[in-house]
Amino acid sequence: MKLTLSILDENNQVKLAKNDYETFLKPMQATGEDFVYLATQLLPIQNGDSITLTLEQPNQYLMVKLDETLEETLIFVKGTSWRYQPMLSTNGLEAICENAFRAKRHYLQVRLARAFEIKQYRNLSFNPHDQKEDSLAYPHAYANIETRNDATFFARNAIDGIFANNSHGSYPYQSWGINQQQDAALTIDFGRKVLIDKIGLTLRSDFPHDSYWTKASVVFDDKVEKEFTTIKSSVPQYFNFEAIEISKVTLTKLIKSDQDHSPFPALTQIECFGYNLDN
Repeated sequence: MKLTLSILDENNQVKLAKNDYETFLKPMQATGEDFVYLATQLLPIQNGDSITLTLEQPNQYLMVKLDETLEETLIFVKGTSWRYQPMLSTNGLEAICENAFRAKRHYLQVRLARAFEIKQYRNLSFNPHDQKEDSLAYPHAYANIETRNDATFFARNAIDGIFANNSHGSYPYQSWGINQQQDAALTIDFGRKVLIDKIGLTLRSDFPHDSYWTKASVVFDDKVEKEFTTIKSSVPQYFNFEAIEISKVTLTKLIKSDQDHSPFPALTQIECFGYNLDN
């Protein structure tokens, strides 16, 4: 299947770049069969630039790595195109590694996922390539509140695979912040049917600045609800249950502890373990 990978400027024009030994610029666009990459030794990526992927067919499992600072990630793309917008605004830079997309040398790659990668038991919510807005690439995290609309407190931070939770704020301590909202809820949309049987919650634990939740519920898209008891802890807390087929899960009904005076409970990571079903 043909894959086309491009780096575009703010006007949606393909950017030009070159290598050290070259005297000419060439377009940052490539097409491959089941696998594609872009490499260059001289290309400043700027705020407003984007990375786009075009697929010959929709509903594909892909392994993507769009920057050296991001882990290779299994994602599911529903349509025939995906646009990734690096967070290079002033606020966005606070939520990512200081080297992310900022070097002049770049290597990006996308390939079709292999059967064993799709079928294996894994944390299905892991996606460091997630973005604030739904880009039809999954899993995708969103919430009804993100503190001050600040990138260091976006919902996407809770599925980026970074577990540093003994502080708060800029990278590597980004988290999902709820701005003291009592009905705060975070949803993970998998974009397809999955089977999950275990959830992990890593609470932010910048004590005494932080508080913590003593109860948390997850609601699945078939309206089944499960309540978990959580404790004041800096380590991940895992909850097993009978496997359930879903496409979305919402973390909600977060009950803050009454044993401290801090108004700031927050979530560092949520993990959802299971299998893909449509493979």
